Formats: sequence, structure tokens, C-alpha cells
Amino acid sequence: MHETVHEGLKIEIFYGSEHVAQSPYILKGPVYHEYCDCPEYDPQVWQETLSCPASEPQIEQDFVPFPSINLQQMLKEVPKRFGDEQGAVVHYTILNNRIYRRSLGKYTDFKMFSDEILLSLARKVTLPDLEFYINLGDWPLEHRKVNDTPGPIPIISWCGSLDSRDIILPTYDVTHSTLEAMRGVTNDLLSVQGNTGPSWINKTEKAFFRGRDSREERLQLVLLSKENPQLLDAGITGYFFFQEKEKELGKAKLMGFFDFFKYKYQVNVDGTVAAYRYPYLMLGDSLVLKQDSPYYEHFYVALRPWKHYVPIKRNLGDLLEKVKWAKENDEEAKKIAKEGQLTARDLLQPPRLYCYYYRVLQKYAERQASKPMIRDGMELVPQPDDGTSICQCHRGRPEREEL
Repeated sequence: MHETVHEGLKIEIFYGSEHVAQSPYILKGPVYHEYCDCPEYDPQVWQETLSCPASEPQIEQDFVPFPSINLQQMLKEVPKRFGDEQGAVVHYTILNNRIYRRSLGKYTDFKMFSDEILLSLARKVTLPDLEFYINLGDWPLEHRKVNDTPGPIPIISWCGSLDSRDIILPTYDVTHSTLEAMRGVTNDLLSVQGNTGPSWINKTEKAFFRGRDSREERLQLVLLSKENPQLLDAGITGYFFFQEKEKELGKAKLMGFFDFFKYKYQVNVDGTVAAYRYPYLMLGDSLVLKQDSPYYEHFYVALRPWKHYVPIKRNLGDLLEKVKWAKENDEEAKKIAKEGQLTARDLLQPPRLYCYYYRVLQKYAERQASKPMIRDGMELVPQPDDGTSICQCHRGRPEREEL
């Protein structure tokens, strides 16, 4: 919301002149705008209001190696192991619903993304007191195994892998898209669903890919495309890692993301880690052909091959075979595409992302063996003051000015 509605909000949804479903929907007031700092005091009430799931399988799995979290050990170890000049780690403490941080390493500009979701959460619900480290880089950091001495430490990251122990949050990309929907981003998780191109029967019967040269298999895609243009349209839009290949493979023109869905089949190939476009591809109504990968995002655990997407080998050796299968089994391909889209809609709706972030922080706080503290070098991350964020709160708590 961009403005607080004090008396309540009425939402009417029409198809033609007819109300859709249970429209009109009435939300009792007040309904607060995004920058209103009025957190719900009872996290349980807040989670029930958002219909947060009782458990998240990925979170349960991520915390298995960490029955207890030693904050003193973290304080000694993280700066030495991950905070060097090439590091991209931010050390956070949340106390009394206020957020403090210090940067460890040179490449920490992406803290703006972790800052904005933590601040947004703190405006909506009272967060637990905790002290933790977020990795702002692409690659997961903690590769120690549970039986190693010393064992793994709980670093929080945006991407996981089969050979790492990091605790995973929704990626900065999908989180920022959620926070800035309808305002500061080109496409977001909701707009993709309304821009899925022509209907299934009118889509071009080819597999499609556009992207940077951030993995060698992407170059293989272009070669396959040149040899099999009737099955695959693939192009590299920017060269950085394999600049010497540009002359041989050529450079494709940039395309609007919504135009991807003019094609029936979308090829999802890793970049440096998991391709962060995958959530958006799943929310479209094309069939996703997903490369087998050791990398994963927070929601992959709920997806199944041949139910939500069609798997392809890591080396893309069976890609053309899978495209031919899809063309020959059009109804089944359409069914998988639809099932994938509906599941992604459920997993990636904004309330689920907020619930996921809160549950990770809650689980982490429960396992702390000592009290979190504001450490030397930490600074307060203030709530944004855009001239509209002073507001009257009506949740049985003092007004913001009195805190």
C-alpha cells in the first residue's frame, strides 16, 4: 500500500460487469501503507493472518546440522574465514525490533537488499532478538560437513548447493521483486502472470533461451540452436566469462522478458549458480525444461520432475530429445506447464515469502546458545523516513513517536 486506509478497504473484482468469486472483499481498517512502522506484537497472530504454512521443508532441512548456535564461535570464526577483502558478508543483530549491522569484506553493496526486507518485516511484525551473518555473494559459503571438526557454522545465503550447509533465504531478486511490485522493477512475480503471451495453441513450438555467458552449457545451447533451428532458439545477450566466443557464436539482441512466453518451451540453465530467472519462468505458462543442477533456491524442494517441469541432463545431452517429446505429447506438456505454474503461484506469493523469512529468523533465534549483542562497528539501520512513515498505530501498542 502507498497510503494508509483508516476506515477499511473495499476491493471489487469484476469480469465484465459481474463480480468475481466472493467480490467485493472488505478489509477492516486500518490498512497500513508499506512504510508505516506498526508491527503486530503477537507473531502468532501475524502468521495466522498471513496463513503461513505450519512448516517449510527446506527450513527444517537447513537447520538439522545446527541444534545449537554458538554466537561466540561465530564471532571469532566468520570474520577470519569469510570477511577478508574479497568477502561479501554482513553481520546483523536484531534487538527490540531494531536492526543493526556491520559489513565484513569489500563486496557488500547488496546489503541494500537484505536491509530492505528486514526493515519491511520489522514494520509488520515483532522480530525475535538474534545475531546472524548473511552471505551477499552468489555461491554458498559453508562446505564443512556435520562430522567435520570443527563442524559447519550457520551462514545464511540466497542460494544453496548439495555440497554446502548454508541456510537458504529467498533470493535477493525474488525478494526485491516482491517488495517493489508495481513500482520500481521491470517485471515482478505478479506481472509475469498477466503477461504470458499467446495462448498455448498459438505459441511457437520451439525451446527458447536468452541470457549471459555465465556457464559453458549456455554456449552449448547456442551451438545446438544453430544446428537445430527447428527445435531451439538460443542466444547469448552479453559476454563476460567467454569473450573469445562472441565472434563464433554471435550476440543476440536483448528481448523483453514477457516475449519469452511466445515460445512453448523455456530452457532453464544455471548461471554462476542457480538461474534466478527460474521463478519467473515457472510463473509463465510455457513448459520449463530444467537443467539438472547441484544448486537450488528455497522453493525447489517442493517441485518434482515430470510433474512441474521436464528435467534435462547437466550436459544438455538429452535436450533435443526432450523437446521432441514435448512436441509429440502436447497435452501432457501443457498439463506439466500448468501444474508447474499453479504450484509456483502458491509457493511464491508475497505472504509466503514474508512467512519464509520470518520462520528462518525464528528458527535461528530458538537455537542461539547466548544472547545476541550489538557488536563493535555495528550501526543502526534506520527505518526509511520519506515524510509519510509517521503514522498512528492501532494494534494495542504505543504510537511510534512514544517508543
